[in-house]
Amino acid sequence: MLFGGEFRHAREAAGYSQAGLAKLLHCDRTLITRIENGGRIPQEKFIKQCDEVLLMGGLLIRIWKRVDWYAEVEHPDWFQRFAQMEAEAVAIRAYQVSRIYGLLQTEEYARALFTRGAAAGNPDLIEERVAARMSRQHRFLADDGPLLVVVLDESAIRRNVGGSAVMRGQLEHLLEVSRRPNIAIQVAPFELGDLTRPNTSMSLLKLSDGAEWVYSESLDRGHFSEDPATLARHSRTYDVLRADVLSSRESAALITRAMEGYNDHDDSGSRRGGLAQEQLQRGQRRRVHRGGPRIPGPRPRT
Repeated sequence: MLFGGEFRHAREAAGYSQAGLAKLLHCDRTLITRIENGGRIPQEKFIKQCDEVLLMGGLLIRIWKRVDWYAEVEHPDWFQRFAQMEAEAVAIRAYQVSRIYGLLQTEEYARALFTRGAAAGNPDLIEERVAARMSRQHRFLADDGPLLVVVLDESAIRRNVGGSAVMRGQLEHLLEVSRRPNIAIQVAPFELGDLTRPNTSMSLLKLSDGAEWVYSESLDRGHFSEDPATLARHSRTYDVLRADVLSSRESAALITRAMEGYNDHDDSGSRRGGLAQEQLQRGQRRRVHRGGPRIPGPRPRT
């Protein structure tokens, strides 16, 4: 494995044994061993610590970011196909229900999801899948990254995954990345019950060769289509939805309010009460808006 070899070379060049480096990093020596022999996909945060200790000047991080970690993790063939398309996409328009879209997830949020999913009880597999998911994000967070437009159902930001601290960090991350010129995030709020929403989460991908695909998932498989009529139908549904949901500015305000609602002392009862209060307040604000002129937000980016 390329990265493991480079990691070992950096350690040896700095004069550390595996045990010596592990002691310095306050980790078990077996972690160093498994990274070097390709048995463990390291987290970016850990590699940053190693890079600093080994005085590599950012080289280890640059190598880590170039590795296609998704290829290192076993996934169903259908998801491998989607990951390959995603890696080639010049534009993605997505609608996501129930959870944050993968390309927008924080490391902590992704770990919480995998801890409760099929990888539950297997710490190594969880860490591999977290690293793989994070590696998919790099090209979209680059200065010249592809266009990424995501409409999140409000349930995605209200569903508490991993606890209050994880959710605060996740929502703060959404606000941060939404400021990037190539990323637009909008929220489909509960209160707009008459919205025509897709039946499931879906992604519309445009590839570098001009090909366009629509992708969605069911419980155990992915569904792809490049049929022009299917693409046109889903694209029309998506564009109408995006025009009707909250603007980017209004969405940021809703995300901010949701983030402020998560605190270290939240429990399920207080969250339900807070959600009910939030919905009541927004309903009151909506009635005020309907009684007078509504301040327009910026038109959604295309």
